[in-house]
Amino acid sequence: MSITRRRALIGAAMSITLLATGCSSSDEGTDGTAAPTSVSEADIKAALDAGGTINVWAWDTTITKVAADFQTKYPKVKVNLTNAGTGNDQYTALQNAITAGTGVPDVAQIEYYALPQFALAKSVADLNTYGAASLDGTFTPGTWNAVHAGDKIYGFPIDSGPMALFYNKEVFDKHQIAVPTTWEEYAAAAEKLHTADPKAYITSDSGDAGFTTSLIWQAGGKPYQVNGTDVAVNFGDAGSQKFATQWQKLIDKKLLSPVPGWTDEWYKGLGDGTIATLVTGAWMPSNLEKGAAPANGKWRVAPMPQWEAGGKATAENGGSSLAIPEKGASKTLAYAFLKYAAVEEGAKSRVAEGAFPATTAELNAPEFQSKEFPYFGGQKVNEVLAASAGQVVTGWSYLPFQVYANSIYGDTVGKAYIGQSSLTDGLKAWQDASIKYGTEQGFTVK
Repeated sequence: MSITRRRALIGAAMSITLLATGCSSSDEGTDGTAAPTSVSEADIKAALDAGGTINVWAWDTTITKVAADFQTKYPKVKVNLTNAGTGNDQYTALQNAITAGTGVPDVAQIEYYALPQFALAKSVADLNTYGAASLDGTFTPGTWNAVHAGDKIYGFPIDSGPMALFYNKEVFDKHQIAVPTTWEEYAAAAEKLHTADPKAYITSDSGDAGFTTSLIWQAGGKPYQVNGTDVAVNFGDAGSQKFATQWQKLIDKKLLSPVPGWTDEWYKGLGDGTIATLVTGAWMPSNLEKGAAPANGKWRVAPMPQWEAGGKATAENGGSSLAIPEKGASKTLAYAFLKYAAVEEGAKSRVAEGAFPATTAELNAPEFQSKEFPYFGGQKVNEVLAASAGQVVTGWSYLPFQVYANSIYGDTVGKAYIGQSSLTDGLKAWQDASIKYGTEQGFTVK
């Protein structure tokens, strides 16, 4: 699970020539026959009764049990589960298979930030064909929005990352630091901590595309506007500038640990108290438990710091969907698998194995919210995280070439973290480079 999230946070370095390849794809099936305009529940049941084989590409380890249980329930169906790589590695393999027209899986795990890229290229199927619109209200608003493009639905959410403040209570108590409720208080806590212990930092941040966009999202920023192939990129909006102004203060005062995330040194810092907080997605508890075991019992979870005192706004960070590639050979069986994994018994089994739910039923289940976490001192962590899921700011969009945009973050915004630029200038450089790339790919970009 941690690798999934690391990819979501770091972004990826993949370029897909969208308009030149995918957007010209037809509405025909792989055998040359016209693709069905609708598939009924009876059609899905008939496909399950007839059986067959589906090839599933997913790196999330909880899918292993889902696949096994699905085959037990539907013994005539064989599921070939393949880890074709995490994040960018799989996307590259998937795009290569789509371009070649061979070896395309029937189901593919695709993160929310990357899904628009495949959707616009018509590389993944619109699930409305199978009645997916009837599931409106089944998923949390943030995740359901993430798999939509207009009225079309291109995947089913399988997890989510509503954000919260994870903090080391022992460190805070030792230095008499109150849990910050605003970003101003967070900055003050960062300064107080580092002054008291020069080896300790409020958090680690060496520049991360996913974290940057999540904080802009929470601040109400909408730097990306997308309408098909018409795209606008504007990091001069108020939300983006709130982030740039506030975070620049932490950079200028050297209050952020330069230790890169997801490294051994990073986990060591989380375990020994030299990295005192993380503002990240709801999938983090299991990673802390496994990676920072020495801090067992010391960490707690609080609501995400706010841009305005008294606010209740959050954003998503990470999370992924299951989608059906258009060139897959067994779409009806694939849809049955998606529904099983994301809505039915598979959703329950994945949560039991530590996934943070995307379905409102699992999110609001008393047994889920009342679960006590020994690592977090017995705190009912899911109460805080579930509340965050209901406070995600609406209206956020990713670029249809977000995978590429994230890959150039380090060469633009990333320079601010090493003193070669300011965040404001870095965001402008990111904007300009994204516009240039989008234009080159055939988008109308402003």
